[in-house]
Amino acid sequence: MSVPMLKIGAVLSTMAMVTNWMSQTLPSLVGLNGTTISRGGTSERIVSALYPSPEEGWQIYSSAQDADGKCICTVVAPAQNMCNRDPRSRQLRQLMEKVQNISQSMEVLDLRTYRDLQYVRNTESLMKVVDGKLKVASDNPRSLNPKGFQELKDKVSQLLPLLPVLDQYKMDAKMILHLREEVRNLSLVLMAIQEEMGAYDYEELRQRVLLLETRLHSCMQKLGCGKLTGVSNPITVRASGSRFGSWMTDTMIPSSDNRVWSMDGYYKGRRVLEYRTMNDFMKGQNFVQHLLPHPWAGTGHVVYNGSLYYNKYQSNIIIKYHFRSRSVLVQRSLSGAGYNNTFPYSWGGSSDIDLMADENGLWAVYTTIPNAGNIVISRLEPMSLEVLQTWDTGFPKRSAGESFMICGTLYVTNSHLAGAKIYFAYYTNTSSYEYTDIPFHNQYSHISMMDYNPRERVLYTWNNGHQVLYNVTLFQVIKTSGD
Repeated sequence: MSVPMLKIGAVLSTMAMVTNWMSQTLPSLVGLNGTTISRGGTSERIVSALYPSPEEGWQIYSSAQDADGKCICTVVAPAQNMCNRDPRSRQLRQLMEKVQNISQSMEVLDLRTYRDLQYVRNTESLMKVVDGKLKVASDNPRSLNPKGFQELKDKVSQLLPLLPVLDQYKMDAKMILHLREEVRNLSLVLMAIQEEMGAYDYEELRQRVLLLETRLHSCMQKLGCGKLTGVSNPITVRASGSRFGSWMTDTMIPSSDNRVWSMDGYYKGRRVLEYRTMNDFMKGQNFVQHLLPHPWAGTGHVVYNGSLYYNKYQSNIIIKYHFRSRSVLVQRSLSGAGYNNTFPYSWGGSSDIDLMADENGLWAVYTTIPNAGNIVISRLEPMSLEVLQTWDTGFPKRSAGESFMICGTLYVTNSHLAGAKIYFAYYTNTSSYEYTDIPFHNQYSHISMMDYNPRERVLYTWNNGHQVLYNVTLFQVIKTSGD
């Protein structure tokens, strides 16, 4: 099976079909190691294999009675060099977890690279064919009229800059193979250390892991961002709750949080359900309840680095609620922002303020009276909720069905009903916009929440009581080191 992919040098596909996504990418995102998949109805069901890690302790090995009837027991004491209280043992476990995460990411990179290399080779062949035709036309100008000759020459000129990109990509592919071999070797070393504690320099090992993480992050940065060009068919994960609501996982990279949160309804709600894993969410089991100190408005909530950011009911106040401490860390008014259905999306639902996150951080999408109801984008500081920078898109918010951010670009849908498509994009890096034509299948005909998760590179939607995922396709040309 395949995994989410990006087509480098042209169209980058970040995800494949649902079984591909859940069997390869989802385990590394939600912590379901060694899962198997079975199908039921229209959604996939994940059956998880659990790996317990019990505390080492004293154990009775055997028992009997002597001639006087006294009980005789043989007891096995825990191995001293594997004591869980040993700080080096804890360091080792942490290192092994990091290497495991790197290995999972490396597999994703490797499979993406393999598929994309085939595409690159096809592109290279195409360029050679076009170049050959140009040479024929150059040798025999009479075979091509002046206008056609100039058009062919212009096309070739547009293709030629891709040649250094192809060379760079080939180098990157070799580098990924080298990195993968390093991770494999390091994993073998860690397994050997687990047998003989103290036989390796922990500081040196830690530095090797950090170096690998840095190099891997550099690769991921190249493969990470791009321009949205397509949306996959919908993947129905579950049908639960009312017509309106929101659900999400942590969007912070490189968060290892496995939890899934669900918030039913669009106003006056305070009940947040926290599921241990995606598997538990699909089954509707193993969850805890958070009762927020203040009710929410709308469905534009986001979980970022362990905290829930949401709009306080009947106000333009943004609240940061920390799940682990079950407390509000900060709350701040979004100056001038409309609320209480003053400037909602076309579906209403008190959706005046939409909070979201992408590769560039935390965002608020809203509008104000001075902006005449046009969508305003503000980048927020996650700790203080201060506004760092603001853009006026010029697009009327009431004409939008929903919106989401990818790589600093706001994408807007034209409707929340059937037949919707993404038809407007605003680029914060250039403060410019364009109209797009990216269709997607609105299977249940009423989307009340649509948000991008940069950690998983999928769209989360709440569609008429159904929790649905979409894979995305991005376009990107990798810059060479000389650019």
